[in-house]
Amino acid sequence: MRSSTQVRHILQTLLGSAILAFGLYHIHSFSGVTEGGVLGLTLLLQHWLELSPSVSGLVLNALCYLFGWRVLGFRFIFLSLFAGGGFSLFYAVFERFPPLFPSIGEYPLLACVAGALFVGVGVGISVRAGGAPGGDDALAMGLNKLTGVNLQWLYLASDLVVLLLSLSYIPLGRIVYSLLTVVISGQLIGLISRVGTEHPTGGQEDAANS
Repeated sequence: MRSSTQVRHILQTLLGSAILAFGLYHIHSFSGVTEGGVLGLTLLLQHWLELSPSVSGLVLNALCYLFGWRVLGFRFIFLSLFAGGGFSLFYAVFERFPPLFPSIGEYPLLACVAGALFVGVGVGISVRAGGAPGGDDALAMGLNKLTGVNLQWLYLASDLVVLLLSLSYIPLGRIVYSLLTVVISGQLIGLISRVGTEHPTGGQEDAANS
């Protein structure tokens, strides 16, 4: 791969990570809407097993990245380092400033739609370049490569499983908003990752060939 293309993909993953971090801090963290995927699973394990998300999240994300590396190759891990590292860096920067929408939790429908837009666009941009900001994305990208199933359906399936399990301790009303969030964000990720490309996830073809 030409160096100019590689730099472009790195910048693309960083842009996606910045958008994702902005949405998660300014909207999701104050909305009270739960998540599917790895994050939702860590919260579930914390509730029922009193297992800290700092431990369960580390293990689950590591397993997902390992799976992604085995399926998609070294370039996937290389770009994911920028995607994941960029997300942590941008989130830490945003945390230093007051929230822009501190009362967003009073408008759950607006919060779940706006949050989904930031997550969908941010992750979609990173995935299109071939990097995964989180373990959920690594798992979905790997399964997409193995099965050919579109990303949005893989995201939806994993999120639905976690959200259904979360009904064991979260009221149905909150789960409904969470379901709307993951449906919108998952559809956006799939759409952005494949628009203008022959393959479902634009950057992944290069990852598989490297």
